[in-house]
Amino acid sequence: MSSIPVIGKHLIADFFGALYQTDIENIQHALRSAADVAGAVTLNVVVHPFADSEGVTGVAILAESHISIHTWPEQDYIALDIFMCGNSDPQTALNWLTDFFQPKSITTQLIERTPPTVTQ
Repeated sequence: MSSIPVIGKHLIADFFGALYQTDIENIQHALRSAADVAGAVTLNVVVHPFADSEGVTGVAILAESHISIHTWPEQDYIALDIFMCGNSDPQTALNWLTDFFQPKSITTQLIERTPPTVTQ
């Protein structure tokens, strides 16, 4: 029996009570730095603030996939999505982001992405 290869790892994290939820410069820095420490290549970073400190959405487009962030400061909540393939490590990115944003609590899910099995 052959095992199905893992193409990438998709790490989903929820931060509660974190710093910098509306700080565009720190969020851009966080996306770039998390990609760097994980061994990923950043192709572009786009961050969009919503009016009246209603939150931020952003994405680091990586050669290995992406890191996205969505903040809801009125809920004191940050949603992170880290999907990486190749030799890059989403857990290393998450560890860096956790140290940077300093959430009071965090929940995570890891999904190993695999291609569909093909039967002939």
